[in-house]
Amino acid sequence: MKRWLGWALLAAACGVSAQTLRWTSQGDPQTMDPDSQNESLTNMVNGQIYERLTSRDAKLAIVPGLAASWTQTGPLTWRFKLRPGVKFHDGTPLTADDVVFSVQRAKEPTSQIAVWANAVGTPKKVDDLTVDFQLSTFNPIFLQHIDQLWIMSRKWCETHKVTRPLDFKNKEEAYTALNANGTGPYMLASRQPGIKTVLKRNPNWWNKFEGNVQEVVYMPIATDATRLAALVSGEVDFVLDPAPRDVARLRNTAGVKVIEGPENRLVFIGMDQSRDKLLYGKVPGDRNPFKDVRVRRALYQAIDIEAIRAKLMNGLSVPTGALTPSANASFDDPALQTRLPHDLAAARKLMQEAGFADGFEVTLDCPNNRYINDEEICTALASMWAQLKVKVKVNAMPRVLYFPKLEKYDTSLYLYGWGGSVTDAESILTPLYRSRGDKGVGNYNFGGFRNDKADALAAQSSVEPDPKKREQLVRGALAELREQVNIIPLHRQVVPWGARASVIAVHRPDNWLELAWVKINP
Repeated sequence: MKRWLGWALLAAACGVSAQTLRWTSQGDPQTMDPDSQNESLTNMVNGQIYERLTSRDAKLAIVPGLAASWTQTGPLTWRFKLRPGVKFHDGTPLTADDVVFSVQRAKEPTSQIAVWANAVGTPKKVDDLTVDFQLSTFNPIFLQHIDQLWIMSRKWCETHKVTRPLDFKNKEEAYTALNANGTGPYMLASRQPGIKTVLKRNPNWWNKFEGNVQEVVYMPIATDATRLAALVSGEVDFVLDPAPRDVARLRNTAGVKVIEGPENRLVFIGMDQSRDKLLYGKVPGDRNPFKDVRVRRALYQAIDIEAIRAKLMNGLSVPTGALTPSANASFDDPALQTRLPHDLAAARKLMQEAGFADGFEVTLDCPNNRYINDEEICTALASMWAQLKVKVKVNAMPRVLYFPKLEKYDTSLYLYGWGGSVTDAESILTPLYRSRGDKGVGNYNFGGFRNDKADALAAQSSVEPDPKKREQLVRGALAELREQVNIIPLHRQVVPWGARASVIAVHRPDNWLELAWVKINP
């Protein structure tokens, strides 16, 4: 109660008006450095401040952003024309130098978007408003990759000594942690990590506001019940992640509404398949059970995914056997979508064949404020795997601790999710399913698995210009990964938003709240 009163007093102190949007979710942006942490909430908040050469409309189609136009001038070359008159929040004009600098910055080892920055080739200034990109190999989804790269001010970064991304996982302190300078619709007014982040409308934004929000106050509220109470009482206007169990109540509460839609995101289980001995576990013979495909398959088949969907997610999930965030990336093919059957007897037999009839002990790392019911999902899985005599310790923690832990590959078993605006399979094949390599390849393969057949097919698909040939390569890679159970897919989230009745917002499939589109009615 004391914590809730604190939130109420804070909201009152923010000078709330009809054009102030007060919103919340369970976590907090991790940093204001747009290249440092590739995490949805962090990207969403930074994405109101920083912009890209391209942008997305309400249906995720790519549209012009800071670039007014672009042309593919050859199989390996692209030319972008920048908008004239665009300025950063500090008044510095946007030029081709900023674009070249930003792409190179995003390629730095401390960047979490290096895999996409490297995929767009080498940028070169033609004149102040023209940039060419020269690729070494064909990129079938070049524009999708360009759309992941934020444009920063070279002058501002040099002045504040932040020419490379902040090293978040090693707790580096840098000016970009709490400060920002973009071209976007909102400017960072103040940043208090874990307390509130305040944005003010940019009066000199080059684009048109569809909404009327002048000020944005973001306040993280970790507890589901407290977020719900804040919305119902009117202390906040918008909740990004109401708990699924509360959605029915929200639908029947006066003054509030539910805005929902499927999210382009896959939630799955990853396993350490590289080490000979688990970092966090107790296994007979000091073996790594996850190196055995029979153990991986057994864990998969012990999961009652329908129970999770119905009882835990309250129907707000779509169970899948696919390994991609979007069904489009699997070509809507049942052979690539269907789950292995829930079959406890078959799972026990596989464990016996693998020499683990008596199970083993392992720690399951899990965030508790990132995905819908993330900690609860981990607890449910622990209970289901106990039926195989696998004793699971759930190690749940906030995202600010969780993601750096995984980035150091400091895990044996973990819950993870992957999604966003890109619906092509490339969005997950190269960063998550390829073997760890240079230039961001396999950077998110926290389990360290090697699947040489899938790796070769995925690598070839990344540069194949023929769409039909590329489809067959992608299908082959996904089929091989499914066969080897290199990850265990769970479901795609159905994301409900909670809002006051006066709030009009557009629900995008990437679970992105575009503040410039939000309108608050009197």
